[in-house]
Amino acid sequence: MKKSFLALLVAAVAFAAAGTGGASTQSPQAAGRALLTCGKTRTIGLLAPITGPAASIGGLQVKWAQYYVSAYNRTHSTKFKLMKADTQLGGPNGNAEALKSAQSIRGNAKVLAVVGPAGSNEVKGTTSVLKGGGLGWVSGSATNTTLTTDGTRTGYFFRTVPPDSAQSKSVSHYIISTLKLKKVYIIDDQEAYSTGLADEVEAQLKAGGVDTTRDGVSQQQSDFSSLIAKIPRDTQLVYIPWQLPPKGQAFGQQMKQAGKGSIKLMGSDGLFDPLFSGVGSNVYDSFFPVQPADPVIKAYKRTHGGSGDYFGAPSYVAAQVVGGAIDRACKDGKASRAEVRRQIAKTKLKSTLLGLPVSFTKGGDLKGGAFGIYQSKNGDFARVG
Repeated sequence: MKKSFLALLVAAVAFAAAGTGGASTQSPQAAGRALLTCGKTRTIGLLAPITGPAASIGGLQVKWAQYYVSAYNRTHSTKFKLMKADTQLGGPNGNAEALKSAQSIRGNAKVLAVVGPAGSNEVKGTTSVLKGGGLGWVSGSATNTTLTTDGTRTGYFFRTVPPDSAQSKSVSHYIISTLKLKKVYIIDDQEAYSTGLADEVEAQLKAGGVDTTRDGVSQQQSDFSSLIAKIPRDTQLVYIPWQLPPKGQAFGQQMKQAGKGSIKLMGSDGLFDPLFSGVGSNVYDSFFPVQPADPVIKAYKRTHGGSGDYFGAPSYVAAQVVGGAIDRACKDGKASRAEVRRQIAKTKLKSTLLGLPVSFTKGGDLKGGAFGIYQSKNGDFARVG
């Protein structure tokens, strides 16, 4: 990493311009070249819905990212610390909070890479800011297929969960082959994650001979009575690929109040939460690959009241990926955001708490892995497919 003084000066100026949070004429490549003395403590950015409608799942991501940092710091002479920033996924201001938090993280020259954000719409909304600052970022929950296929974030964005192209296949296969249903009502929440997944499931169900009806509802809506009234009583399953557990819970409860509680209800990974599973035994959900028997998960449960907080587990792996990349980039005492990005892309973890090794495709997708199908039993989700 030896550079002339002039080259270092130019890179530093580029980095400073990109870190202001405002417009910059510097390219993401230039913004990422500024060298940082790694020191004994290195900083990881964390974008998560700490408050707001999705706080119940965002809190799990924060817990698991913090668990990685705590475990790492106990066994290494160098240390990590998190710069946490709240995105308020699903809040009334749309992506405004996520954008503001991304600008704050980008402007901190000590941040070498980022874990998060949680939602696919947040990933899209913060791309120009994070990429403009030369940052690499790894999400533990954003699954929209196009995030890694449209070419916009290649080399910058990565994820430790499979895409919706995998999730949709698990969902449609279970509905067609296991439940053997013929009449499904699909309701998206009008956000990128939800509409993309709903589109894929709808197409696959139709191809499998299932009669589908499509509808949509705002994330801000809480009274679903008029929507529920439109659902025919001979509907066998309502599919709601939503992001906010309180909304899924409210919808399920209102289905019962309308006398339609016998209709099966299926959510997606964003609803993998006790709020949704508590609605009743007719509730199903698709979820990330996670290995509950992994020693890391067992250790986590011992220190967290016996709870696995599984939705946040892939964020531990995201932090693990970022931490390893920073360590490798900092071997000579200095690193740049660009170096860390390149090291993220080279990640090869032989075993993880996901139950599979972790490495990435050129587009940033996790290689391998499939979604499981879960059913609510005694108020908790148990894997059934």
